[in-house]
Amino acid sequence: MKKFITTIKNIFAIDDLRVRILNTLGFIAIFRLGSYVVLPGVDPNLLQANTQGMLGLLDTFLGGAFSNASIFALGIMPYISASIVLQLLTIAVPYFQKMQKEGESGRKKINQITRVLTIIITLAQSFAFTATINAEAIAVNTTLFTITSMIVLTAGTIFCMWLGERITDKGIGNGISMLIMIGIISRFPGAIVAEALSKQLNGALLFLFELAVLFFVVMSVVMLTQAVRRIPVQYAKQVGGSSLYSGQRQFIPLKVNAAGVMPIIFAQSLMFLPSMLASIWADTSETASYIGATFSDFTSWQYNVVFGLLILIFTYFYTAISVNPNQIADDLKRSGGFVPGVKPGRATSDYIDEILTRITLPGAIYLALVAIFPSIALLLGVTREFSQFFGGTSLIIMVGVVLDTLQQIESYLLMRHYDGMMKTGKLRGRSENIAMAS
Repeated sequence: MKKFITTIKNIFAIDDLRVRILNTLGFIAIFRLGSYVVLPGVDPNLLQANTQGMLGLLDTFLGGAFSNASIFALGIMPYISASIVLQLLTIAVPYFQKMQKEGESGRKKINQITRVLTIIITLAQSFAFTATINAEAIAVNTTLFTITSMIVLTAGTIFCMWLGERITDKGIGNGISMLIMIGIISRFPGAIVAEALSKQLNGALLFLFELAVLFFVVMSVVMLTQAVRRIPVQYAKQVGGSSLYSGQRQFIPLKVNAAGVMPIIFAQSLMFLPSMLASIWADTSETASYIGATFSDFTSWQYNVVFGLLILIFTYFYTAISVNPNQIADDLKRSGGFVPGVKPGRATSDYIDEILTRITLPGAIYLALVAIFPSIALLLGVTREFSQFFGGTSLIIMVGVVLDTLQQIESYLLMRHYDGMMKTGKLRGRSENIAMAS
């Protein structure tokens, strides 16, 4: 406890770090306040009474802004969708590949295209969102409400983008990820209180057991996020003028879960399709009705088996497109590095690819288990709100953002010659390079 208090004092003793933390808290406060500002022309009382069952995963990411029909109802999610689209285009389309290799100017062009695509996606989603609002909750002309709401929701998303960029520039951590995490974690206090009240005094021991299980699940996700397989790399001796520099021995850190949360997001988006398609023929076909009912229930074993298989597939797919063994081998060859016992070039690429394939399998299996933990918790009697924190997209995003933020704080402390956040070891964030030196 004494070391923790000392660390807090050290953090606030650094002027730049203190200002950044206060800026981050201020931007987050603005974001949360906007989540409660209801769209003009909406009666929030009627809205809460009639739209509670339509929210699902999106409302979890937005911290209730979706169910409140606030000006931030779409939040940062359209920007995330646009970023994913551009990321896939830079892999599949040569024009975007060339743009990405242009350095800073190319990144600026991609960012500009992402923003334009965000506006287009937001306009489409805002139109769909206004259609889901209960007509009884709209107190003005429907056409006027739709037009004004599309403008307000688009402006709200752009403002959330701006807040995220300001957090990145003036605050701590990645701003976009920070806003998503705050939206998720804002529901945690209410969820844990609801769970405690549901257990009452007779279930106090069971509630403590649930908290212990949650702790170990979170620790296991931290291990999954941080786990790497280190490939040793030796750099040849170099001559600089009249001096001879000895070769350096470093390593390539290959993450066990290189795909992050993306496989769950992709798989979750596809899991909506069976129930949507089945609803078209539900009135005429018993099979379609059965499929629709089965895949609408995320606790059914059929849903979870398909969900888990999709995560396995997408983990390998996203790892393959995000980590390129050929490029790593080429970079090593150009910089005079080699893996001991492996020939440079194609042999090195095959060696890295083989290791990556092996370590991805356990990472993919555990990622699938983490994704279905909430449904298991719900079946075992945990309330729906609290069960969402036992795994899935929410938990992985929270763990990743917290680790990145702690890594940034630790770097400030170490630069000023203070002790880090932990006594032993160092935090490894997602910003760690694939090749440690070039």
